[in-house]
Amino acid sequence: MTDAPPIAHEPALQQLVDRVQQARATRTTLCIRGGDTKAFYGGHPRGEPLDMRGLVGISSYEPTELVVTARAGTPLAELEAVLAEKGQCLAFEPPRLAEGGTVGGMVAAGLSGPSRAAVGAVRDHVLGLTLLNGKAELLSFGGQVMKNVAGYDVSRIIAGSMGVLGAICEVSLKVLPVPAATATLRFEMDQASALQRLNEWAGRPLPLHASAWWQGLLVLRLSGAAAAVGAAAQSLGGELVPPELAAAFWTGLRDQSDEYFVNARAALDAGSTLWRLSLPPTAAPLALQGDGLVEWGGAQRWLSAALPAAAVRDAAAAAGGHATLFMGHDRSAGVFAPLKSPLDRIHRELKRAFDPDGVFNPGRLYPGLCP
Repeated sequence: MTDAPPIAHEPALQQLVDRVQQARATRTTLCIRGGDTKAFYGGHPRGEPLDMRGLVGISSYEPTELVVTARAGTPLAELEAVLAEKGQCLAFEPPRLAEGGTVGGMVAAGLSGPSRAAVGAVRDHVLGLTLLNGKAELLSFGGQVMKNVAGYDVSRIIAGSMGVLGAICEVSLKVLPVPAATATLRFEMDQASALQRLNEWAGRPLPLHASAWWQGLLVLRLSGAAAAVGAAAQSLGGELVPPELAAAFWTGLRDQSDEYFVNARAALDAGSTLWRLSLPPTAAPLALQGDGLVEWGGAQRWLSAALPAAAVRDAAAAAGGHATLFMGHDRSAGVFAPLKSPLDRIHRELKRAFDPDGVFNPGRLYPGLCP
């Protein structure tokens, strides 16, 4: 593969720099856009669109080093196809949600798929990136190798920042080989039993890769060396799911196109809200009415329910976690859980450092996160 020229020489990048300079001079705001596949997520940003899709292409790819660098507007599907040719993948399984998603949007949203508990989040796979900040400066952080850092690890801070600190222009990612073997097992049990079993299994040397519980069924994916997967499947028991059905299930869960999410979206017009709860894996089932799905060994729990936001957030906080309004028509209570000191101060200081004039995505992350 021929590497693309350095991003600093991209005419499309200079157009973005000029646009940010103009916005800063005229005190206008910009709404960063890629494929718009995650436009529903977060608050409603104000500003004129800043289209990142002109920055396309894989800048470099070293399969033997397990590192790929791509421009922000590169379609995620294109990147994954290139990796698949070499038997490699984005191990955190970023949700694609719809066609047209981009590499920059994947990092900015910070969403991970079913394997997150086993391999880490998006930020754990970001080695470095180039950012266009609110002062129209092009900044580079990190690199193309894993290394220790002192102070803020800025590349990882940008992951999940929803564009409020700047526009991602290029990103270097750690990639991994596709697992040599996988097996999916299915067990019938209630949520409390599933959580107990998942926490017990987490303490054993098992090749656990993903899990999901919904409506009395626990589905478990094992991945790794063929011998390890086979031994674990025999030890755990359960019903072995045929590979074709298993692959379709995990893809649907990753891309939120399976039955649970279809039902949750259909319920939005009837006043329901889809909540994403981050909890300790050992937390007991929450006493909340609604349709729940459990992932990540119990650490991520989805709830489709017509409940007051305060009730959901109070229950999540009491269990040691927090709740995010993932989808819903009424966002008056805020999308993300309110920050407490000193986290709120850190967020504001970062915003002032990267975007002192509040050019980028006002309202997308927290309504008051502006200088």
